[in-house]
Amino acid sequence: MKLPALTPRNALIIESLLIIVLAIVPLFVTFPYRVNIFLSWEGAYRLSEGQLPYKDFGLPLGYGYWLVPALFMKLFGPQLISLVKAQVFLNIAGGFAFRGILKNVGVAPGVRVLSVLLFVISYSFFNFWPWYNNTVIIYQFIGLAFLLCAVNKPRGRWKWPALFVAALFTFLSFFTKQDGGGLALLLALALLGYHSLAEKRWQELAGFIGLYILVACAFILPFVPYHFGYWFNHGQPPHSSRLALKDFVDEFLYGSQWLKFYFVMTLLVTIPALRNWKGLWQDKQKMLFLLLTLGILVEATLFQVTSYTPPDNNIFFHSFAFAYIFSNLAQLLQLRTEQWKTFLLSAVMVLLWWSGAYYRYVSRILDRLIAPAPVAVVSGGENVINRNNYQFTETPGDVPVSEWTFSSLPEFDKIYMPPSTVQGIDRVMALPEAKKGKAAKVLNLTELTPLDHALGYQLETGNNIPLWHHLGVGMFNSQLHDYVEKVRNKHYDLVLYEHAPMLNNFFPWALREELKQHYRQVDSFLAPRRPTNAIIEVFVK
Repeated sequence: MKLPALTPRNALIIESLLIIVLAIVPLFVTFPYRVNIFLSWEGAYRLSEGQLPYKDFGLPLGYGYWLVPALFMKLFGPQLISLVKAQVFLNIAGGFAFRGILKNVGVAPGVRVLSVLLFVISYSFFNFWPWYNNTVIIYQFIGLAFLLCAVNKPRGRWKWPALFVAALFTFLSFFTKQDGGGLALLLALALLGYHSLAEKRWQELAGFIGLYILVACAFILPFVPYHFGYWFNHGQPPHSSRLALKDFVDEFLYGSQWLKFYFVMTLLVTIPALRNWKGLWQDKQKMLFLLLTLGILVEATLFQVTSYTPPDNNIFFHSFAFAYIFSNLAQLLQLRTEQWKTFLLSAVMVLLWWSGAYYRYVSRILDRLIAPAPVAVVSGGENVINRNNYQFTETPGDVPVSEWTFSSLPEFDKIYMPPSTVQGIDRVMALPEAKKGKAAKVLNLTELTPLDHALGYQLETGNNIPLWHHLGVGMFNSQLHDYVEKVRNKHYDLVLYEHAPMLNNFFPWALREELKQHYRQVDSFLAPRRPTNAIIEVFVK
C-alpha cells in the first residue's frame, strides 16, 4: 500500500511530538547534583523572594537568564528540581522557535522535520538543567523566529508586534550573556540589513533598532543608581575581556572540524545558485536562509572561545547547517523528502549519526539488564588486559555516582549526592548555629546554596553583595575585602566554605586563611562534585 506524502499538518504533529515528548523526559527521572547549578538556584531564589538585581545583589551578567527559573521556583517551590522544570519549558520554547525559523525561510516540511529531530537530540535533549550558555541561545532563536516572521510579512497586521517581540528576546539574549547576545544582535541586524536593501525600505531596520533601545532602557535604567556599570561586564575593570584574536584563530585552525566542514559544504551547495547571483539576491527566502546559516556558523566559531566551558556550548550550529545543506542537496538530487520512504530512511540516518546523544542513556539501562562478563581467569595468573580494563578511569578517592544517595531535605528532592555530602548536610542542620532561623548570620561559600532556604536564615543584601563567590568572575577584591573584615570581626555565626584546590581561587583562598585564624572548624565533608575532589569545611565562632 502506498503511503500518502508527508503533509504540512503531519509534519507539524511530528515536530510537536518530538519537541514536547523529549523535553518532558526529565520530569520522570532523578539526577546527580549538577556542578555549578548553585548560582542558578541562588539567583532564581533571590528573585522569587522579591530581591532586585544590583540593588540587593550584584552579578556580572544581566538577569535575563534567571527570569524563567525564578518564575518556576515561585510556582513550584525552592527545590532544585524546579530548575529542571524551568528547563523543560525552555527546551519546548527553543524547539518551536527553531521550527518557526525554518518555516519562515521556506524549508520544506520533510527537511524541516528532520532538522527538528536533529535539533532535539543534538542540542536540547541532554540540557536538563538551565544554564546561561543555553538560555542565551534559546532567547536568540525566539527573537529570530519573530524577526523572520516580521520581514516575511512586511505589510501584515502583526509586523510591528512581531518586531517588538524580536527586539525583546534579542535584548534578553544579550541580558543573559553578553557574548552570545551581542552576536545575536549582529545577526539580527545583518538579516534586517539585507531585507532593507532588497526591499529598498528601512522602516523595519529602524523600528527594530528603536524597539531594542527602548527595551534596553526599560531593563537597565532602573538599576543605574545601584552600581550597574560596576557589575555588568563589558570588559572594564575589575572585569576582563575575553576577546583575543589569537584565541579565535587557534581554536578555529587547530580544531572546529565540524564548523570548517559545514562552511565548505555550505559554499559547495550554494555554487549553483551563485551562477545567477542576481536571482539569488532577489530570492528573499533563499538569501535569508543563506545569511542565517553563515551567521550561525560564525557565531558558533566565536562563541566556543568566549564561552569555553563546557566545551559543547556551541553545538546548536549542527541543526542549521544540516537544514541548509540538506535542503539544497535535496533540490540538486531531486530527493522528495515528503515521501515516507525517503523521509524515514533519512530519519534513521540522522538517528545513527547522533546515536551518541541518546545511547548513553540506553547503555545505562542495558548495563543493569546485562551484567558485564567477568574477566576469565588464566592459568598461570596472567594479567589479562582488554579495552575495559587497560587503564583506571576513576580518580583516586573518588566516590562513584552509583554510590550516591538522596537527602531528606525537600530542597534536594530527586537529587542524589555523595553519602558524605548527605551526612554532612544533616550534621550542619543539627548545629546550634543552624537552629537560629532568620536570626542566624550565615555565609555560604559552597555549591550547596539550597541550604540557604533549608537553614531559613536571612540572606545578606546590598549592592556590594555578589550573587556567587567566584573570585574574578562573580566577585572581586572589593567584595573580598568586605568579607575579610566581617570574618575578622566574627560577624557570622556559621560559615560554610568549599575548598576546591583544582580550581583557581573559585572560592577565595584568602578568605579560607582568615577563617582558620578567626573561626573554629568543626566539620568537613565531600562537596557534590564529579569527581569528588573538593571539601566543604564548616566553621563556627
